[in-house]
Amino acid sequence: MRKVSSKSEFDIAIQSPKLTVAVFKADWCGDCKFIDPFMPEVEEKFANDLNLIEVDVEQVGTVSEEQNIMGIPSFVAYAEGGELIRFVNKMRKSREEIEQFLQRAVEVYNTRP
Repeated sequence: MRKVSSKSEFDIAIQSPKLTVAVFKADWCGDCKFIDPFMPEVEEKFANDLNLIEVDVEQVGTVSEEQNIMGIPSFVAYAEGGELIRFVNKMRKSREEIEQFLQRAVEVYNTRP
């Protein structure tokens, strides 16, 4: 997962015509560390359908504020600069829930006009 380290880098990433899912995380977040072991496999499973980027809310704080991220880890899907769908709550996320969200993001992306 490519790490985004600035607001401008984030803005460029979400402008892509390809589905881009931002994963908002922080080093101190236990629930973020919980997903780390399986995320490479999840990313590989969806590699043909989307790009995953990691946004550290501590390093790129203005982005998380602008995107209204209240809990982490949070997942937000974008295409061509617009938000399509989000998976944002304060609960620990399971691999199954993350994969279901990513599949739903792909479906939403594919039904755009």
